[in-house]
Amino acid sequence: MYLLFTGAPGSKWSSVVKNIYWSNDIDHTDYTDQRTYYHDADTPGEKQLMHIGAYWDPGMEFGINEWNKPFSGKGKRIIKSHTFAHNLDKLKKKNCPIVMVYRNDYECFEWWKLCGAFKISYPNYQYFKNLNSMWKHIQEENKDIMCFVKNNHKRITQAYDNLDLCNILDIEYPNPLETHYYIKKDIKVYVYK
Repeated sequence: MYLLFTGAPGSKWSSVVKNIYWSNDIDHTDYTDQRTYYHDADTPGEKQLMHIGAYWDPGMEFGINEWNKPFSGKGKRIIKSHTFAHNLDKLKKKNCPIVMVYRNDYECFEWWKLCGAFKISYPNYQYFKNLNSMWKHIQEENKDIMCFVKNNHKRITQAYDNLDLCNILDIEYPNPLETHYYIKKDIKVYVYK
C-alpha cells in the first residue's frame, strides 16, 4: 500500500514525513545517504535531518509512476511529490490515503529560501527554475491543495500531530517517539482517505 504525500516547497511537509517515517509499518528501503538533506533553519548551528527517502518530482531519479523502484522491503511506501498537488482528483482514484500539508504562500516561500533554496542537495529543485517561478509554483500548489480539500471535505480528516496522523493512516507510532505538533510548526495537515 502507498501513502501519498504532497505540499508546496517550504510547507514543512518533509518534517511531517520525517516524524512518521520510522514507524515499523513503513518501508524504509528508499533511504540512502544520497536521499537526505540536513539544515539548521530550526536549530541554528546544529543541522537536523529534514529530507529523507525518495521524492518523485520532475528532474528526480524516478519517473512519476515508478513508485516501487527505490523500495525492496515490506510495509507501506511513502510516495512524495510536490507536483501531486496538481493531480489530486486523479490520484484519489488509486484508493490510497493522500496526505496534504498546507502553509500560507509567503511562509512557504521564506522558509524554503531559509532552508537553502536552490542549494538544497536533495531533492533537486531545478524544475522550479528561479525564485519568481518558485513563488508561482508555491501559490498554484497551495491553491490546488485547498480546492481539493474544499471539494472533498466529507472524506478529509485534519491531523493535529504525528500521533494523530499515525492513527488516521493506521500505522504504528514511530520509534523513537516524539510528538510533532503541527500548530506549533504553523502548518495544517489534511488526509484524504
